[in-house]
Amino acid sequence: MNVPYAAGGPLDVTARVVAEGMGRVLGQTIVVENVAGAGGSLGVGRAARAAPDGYTISAGNWSSHVATGAVYALPFDLLKDLDPVSLLPTEDELIVARKNFPANTLGELIAWLKQNPDKATAGTSGIGGPSYMSAAFFAMKTDTRFTLVPYRGAGPALLDLVAGQVDFMITGPAITLPHVRDGSVKAYAVTAKDRIAVAPDIPTTDEAGLPGFYFSAWSGLWVPKGTPRDIIAKLSASVRDALADPTIRQRLAVLAIEIPPPEMLGPEKLGAFHKAEIEKWWPIIKATGIKGE
Repeated sequence: MNVPYAAGGPLDVTARVVAEGMGRVLGQTIVVENVAGAGGSLGVGRAARAAPDGYTISAGNWSSHVATGAVYALPFDLLKDLDPVSLLPTEDELIVARKNFPANTLGELIAWLKQNPDKATAGTSGIGGPSYMSAAFFAMKTDTRFTLVPYRGAGPALLDLVAGQVDFMITGPAITLPHVRDGSVKAYAVTAKDRIAVAPDIPTTDEAGLPGFYFSAWSGLWVPKGTPRDIIAKLSASVRDALADPTIRQRLAVLAIEIPPPEMLGPEKLGAFHKAEIEKWWPIIKATGIKGE
């Protein structure tokens, strides 16, 4: 299973939990390989060029399988060179900062950024990555300016946030909540309409003073184009069974990762959803002028 970001990021955490459950269903060990770089496009490209035999699976999310197509000149086609397998869990984001950052609320953060343009740094998972795009949209929504610092994944960026090397970040609760709980980072808000059940004290962006700023990273699995349909069906069924396993569900719930309803699983649902997301987001992303190197 190819994860297109560095180990320790939100997608990596989700993929490893799901891969373990799929492996039990299939009776095989699924090896997770991290191939990071270029907002996830390097890893996705490797998967797209792999043999269509069912032994290479592309794990990805909104950024790696949608946003990168609007940011980079890809040597592959996100829709034509990959076949969908199944939607995976979705994760809302948390706006977090180093523990000694001057602002203690989201309103104070926005005010500080306005008063100190270009002085703050935001850790990101690389141009086109989830935390990069959410921070870029945050800057547009709040009319603030700060430096986006790209890493090879959200995991390495978060480590630097904990160490105080960058000022703030917008990324998933799966990797941030342990640091929020031990006080090594501070949380301002969750980028969703509802609070997180496992962290009910963190307000939503609506409650914290930035109404309507919602950002979540859905994820999914794909295989190289031309993979036999019976193999895709078998992989898809293993995802469905894994996500129905009470142990897997509990592990994901603790990480504040939302499991899709059964009717949203399967190749056809992901294929239609993936296409619709590209049609929705490409014009918006291209209008920002963000370009990958």
